[in-house]
Amino acid sequence: MNENSNNSQGHPDYKELLKRHPKNPILSPEDWPYPVNSVFNPGAIRLRDSELILLLARAEDRTGISHLCSAISVDGVSNWKIDTSPTLFPDRDRRPEELWGIEDPRISWIPELDRYAVTYTSFSGGGPGVSLALTSDFKTFDHYGMILSPEDKDAALFPKLFGGHWAIIHRPVPASGSAHIWISFSPDLRHWGSHQILLPARHGAWWDARKIGLSTPPIETSEGWLILYHGVRVTASGSLYRVGLALLDLENPVQVIYRSSEWIFGPFSPWERIGDVGDVVFPTGFVVGDDGDTLQIYYGAADTKICMATASINELLSWLKQNNYLGTT
Repeated sequence: MNENSNNSQGHPDYKELLKRHPKNPILSPEDWPYPVNSVFNPGAIRLRDSELILLLARAEDRTGISHLCSAISVDGVSNWKIDTSPTLFPDRDRRPEELWGIEDPRISWIPELDRYAVTYTSFSGGGPGVSLALTSDFKTFDHYGMILSPEDKDAALFPKLFGGHWAIIHRPVPASGSAHIWISFSPDLRHWGSHQILLPARHGAWWDARKIGLSTPPIETSEGWLILYHGVRVTASGSLYRVGLALLDLENPVQVIYRSSEWIFGPFSPWERIGDVGDVVFPTGFVVGDDGDTLQIYYGAADTKICMATASINELLSWLKQNNYLGTT
């Protein structure tokens, strides 16, 4: 079997919505200008001033602690210019919530603020929570600290206000262990309330039962906010991470219009199945092409390397309408 095959489902009748790039993995630990154990789960953005594509990757060193490091490319696939030292390093003295590292960033361009918002997981002594930093150049950052307390992660901001309030999607983990996708609102990006479940995890044998979380930041389309989310199925050999879709109302994002019954993307290639954490594809960033339809979706593969897949927004929406199921059982 061709390792670069795009048919992860293994059957010609399944439509392949996310197409793996033939040069995957596009970034590996060996590409880094300083020693790291793994690079994965990058935030992604097309820079406003140059149209270059920037990835803010999670890099884990041999202590086991993660930091964030930027990589810039013209085409988002090759000839990466990687920062020669960490772009954002955990500061345990000034930001004690970063005691055990910072992880899994998502990036949103916020026109209202004329800055980029980076939401990421801060791993504190009390567990992982959601932190926020704003930047205009990915060199200096205005830190808001931990805005959502442990245990919480997989967060991204919407790039616009709703009724004068900011909205964030995130994934708290209650004592019950079932992890749903939530949405919360804030007047100032610091104080968050009006919390409610946005997408509940399904039950039983579903691919997204018990534990789900946001993948990339919300994607604005003419029909609503397109959401990629991961579902975790616990098997006899461990957890299996796959990706599904949902669509939220454009003006009222608490309203879920569609949710996919099936997963659309799962681990298949060797580098997705074998690594520090096997059987994981974990999208965390995207950029939209000049045609307004083509997505370049960046994802971590087996918590070890960075890969990219392309997709059509129109095809994703069309497929989602035909494969919609809002139930949880």
